Amino acid sequence: MDLAHYIDHTNLDPAAKTDDILRLCDEASEWKFASVCVNPCYVALASERLNGKGVKVCSVVGFPLGANTMSSKVYEAEKAYKDGAAEIDMVMNISHAKNGSYDLLREDIAGVVRSVPYCTVKVILETCLLEDDEILKACSEAVKAGAHFLKTSTGFSSGGATVRHVELIRRNLPPAIGVKASGGIRDRESAMAMIAAGANRLGTSRSVLICKEISKMTH
Repeated sequence: MDLAHYIDHTNLDPAAKTDDILRLCDEASEWKFASVCVNPCYVALASERLNGKGVKVCSVVGFPLGANTMSSKVYEAEKAYKDGAAEIDMVMNISHAKNGSYDLLREDIAGVVRSVPYCTVKVILETCLLEDDEILKACSEAVKAGAHFLKTSTGFSSGGATVRHVELIRRNLPPAIGVKASGGIRDRESAMAMIAAGANRLGTSRSVLICKEISKMTH
């Protein structure tokens, strides 16, 4: 298994500099990661750097709280697509889930999905803030809204991905819908555990270290 193809090579540090993003892109190109995941202000730069390199650019939307209005999320997504993003990681409105307002939650997601029909849309649940029944209901509504992936976490809240949550999400999604584990994936062991639990994609800033660890074990 080529683990690199599972990885969204990520730098969402609010203090990231241009050189950091360019290095992220060059590493992604070298290792053939699935994508780079960056903040919206760096999508155009990453797209230019990775043009023709076979690595996608992913932008976050409504990040990291998800509490933006739907119209602002739609604008962010459309701008990211125009700047070259092929994938959108949007934070769902967590308050809607906590309030039991699942029609509003679904429409929030559907608005973004409709606005960028050529993009893969991953919906960030922020599982550390949700009860299991809220996770399952949110997954169901996200699928109805047209989401392509469900993602565990932003990595900016009180917890990241857990094997238990990945297993819970995977068991309750149609096979065609992907699962992205993100937050706290720092080594080969945690990466492989998430894949074994059912993750199709991993978000991590330690991608190169993980792949080097695997490379050492196989040589």
